[in-house]
Amino acid sequence: MKLLPILSVHDGSSSRSNLTCKYKCGDACFHEVPNTSKGQYFGDIVKTAMSRRGVLRGGAMAVVAVGAGGVLAACSTDEPAATGSAGATDTPPVDGVDFTAVAPNTEDAVVVPEGYEQGIVIRWGDPVLEGAPEFDFDNQTAAAQAMQFGFNNDFAGLLPIEGTPNAYLLVVNHEYTTEPFLFKGYDEENPTREQFDIALAAHGLSVLQVNGESGSGKLTPAFSQYNRRITGTTEFVITGPAAGSDFLKTSVDPTGTTAFGTFNNCSGGLTPWGTVLSGEENINQYFGNAESVTDPVVAERLARYGIEGAASDRKWERFDKRFDIAQEPNEVNRFGYVVEVDPWDPNSTPIKHTALGRFKHEAATIYVTDDGTVVAYSGDDERFDYMYKFVSSRKMMSGNGQAAMRHNQTILDAGTLYVAVLTGDAPDAIDGSGTLPPSGKFAGKGEWIPLLRTGEDGRGESLVDGMSAEEVAVFTRQAGDKVGATKMDRPEDFEPNPVTGKVYVALTNNTNRGTEGKAAADEANPRNKNKNGQVLELEDDHAGTTFVWNLLIVAGDPNEADTYFGGFDKSQVSPISCPDNLAFDSKGNLWVSTDGNALDSNDGLFAVVLDGDRRGETRQFLTVPAGGETCGPIIQDERVVVAVQHPGEFDEASADNPMSHWPDGGDSQPRPAMVAVWKV
Repeated sequence: MKLLPILSVHDGSSSRSNLTCKYKCGDACFHEVPNTSKGQYFGDIVKTAMSRRGVLRGGAMAVVAVGAGGVLAACSTDEPAATGSAGATDTPPVDGVDFTAVAPNTEDAVVVPEGYEQGIVIRWGDPVLEGAPEFDFDNQTAAAQAMQFGFNNDFAGLLPIEGTPNAYLLVVNHEYTTEPFLFKGYDEENPTREQFDIALAAHGLSVLQVNGESGSGKLTPAFSQYNRRITGTTEFVITGPAAGSDFLKTSVDPTGTTAFGTFNNCSGGLTPWGTVLSGEENINQYFGNAESVTDPVVAERLARYGIEGAASDRKWERFDKRFDIAQEPNEVNRFGYVVEVDPWDPNSTPIKHTALGRFKHEAATIYVTDDGTVVAYSGDDERFDYMYKFVSSRKMMSGNGQAAMRHNQTILDAGTLYVAVLTGDAPDAIDGSGTLPPSGKFAGKGEWIPLLRTGEDGRGESLVDGMSAEEVAVFTRQAGDKVGATKMDRPEDFEPNPVTGKVYVALTNNTNRGTEGKAAADEANPRNKNKNGQVLELEDDHAGTTFVWNLLIVAGDPNEADTYFGGFDKSQVSPISCPDNLAFDSKGNLWVSTDGNALDSNDGLFAVVLDGDRRGETRQFLTVPAGGETCGPIIQDERVVVAVQHPGEFDEASADNPMSHWPDGGDSQPRPAMVAVWKV
């Protein structure tokens, strides 16, 4: 297998290339941190039927929840296995985590444990809709791409098709495009109209049927009545308190209620009523000419979302005025929401939910209390930004009919949006080095501060002094600033545990922590210049306003003093860096995928034991090809599915000089793809 170098260039620590940073997040780590507020810091104060008709319910701390890939069971083996880099333990492995850990590596391949097989499910350019042409890299068209699997797959969900054994709907986000890898001879200063149209079509989501294979975990795409592509031009309905707001009105949509397209869809979640939630994340990079704004209030609002400068890197404003802030100043306010898609009806209009606020949503994941209250958790993936939850005022309706579906698709339009404030148990013990407090753990309490209440009539009530309801819904970050929300180290995926009801948050990294003029370390973010990230565990009063928390993992090299694995023996864990997406197996084990591994090896997928005397034990299940990112983990009894994003994306590489040939080998171009892994 071909070995490729790991480049530590992104903000000086992560393995992300500068090129990935430019096209994925708009060079977020090379720009000034958007949050300049004086907010509070610690020192200052299943296998479940995921069908359209399935209803997932549970009680307070034993609730059925749905997140990245749903509530699914882990692959397992009866054989003992080594853990991480340290060899085998003396006691039997925990059920669901009993595989031989994959060693860190830099191979141009997906590497899986001994005794497992893998297969490509679908790759960029493969047909999704009947009539789509076979992919031809050198002869791409926008019309073809609109019928083919999009670029840079991220979140993935599998929903069983009721009445059809071993058949599923696979729903996948397409986060962003990296044009130098889409087109040979790409000129960043002079993209063409056709390249713009192809990129628009390569964004969004894909919905397609996949069929399983008896005796293995292989998945094969199939054409069906459900297959659909959602792109950068698909019509969306806007709901909630910002719908019809002057902040959302444009020349194309003077009502402020209809948006076109969805961009930078990162992670997501599955709802108990059979729909898919998708988070619009780094939307700032798609809009140009922010420097033309002279109104200081508008300029401040744009800057808080990282929207600044003259021409965008993508130059989309040359081809469509909606991406030109000088011509359409409100178009940018129509992105940055949680999107809901009904995958069972290809003719349905997707929804943008403004009641859940506007920020860089990594995802939105659902927890249902025993009385039917729906709680949606979401992180704002930016250095020093916040954690949010939405608590519905409407109860989830059970039943198989259209009335229940119609009702449940309005649940996220009425309720209260909150932001989190955390306090630590031992703030005086935190010096930024990652040293454990005397208690032997990082822990504390938290409170959810209400920002916005949306009534049954869809109208909002601001709970933040000096801001209207529409302002809170559209400029949610500023609302969090005003109430003193706790600044976190890039809060990404939230996932409720289907077994215990505890909630977990991936905090990916923040190398600006503790630098000049920036917030210093606190107990939930205990390291200055944090390059490896951590995983936070919450015991939340889900429909209430209080929680207690602790850090499950302080990631990094286990040989270093500033790492922590739930108290588990660090000589018996796999090195892990930059946690991003989370999922669970049916045993209640946590699975963590990584993005930007700062330990000179490829990103991967890890299983973590949460309970008992093995709490914190971490094993690497797979690695993705060099230059790639591990996304969208789905953990089932039959298989594990991951999305491999931007394989071979190095600064020296391009379509003219590919440095990866995964997944097709030979001299082929690298292509983002979905991969299934199963036990032999």
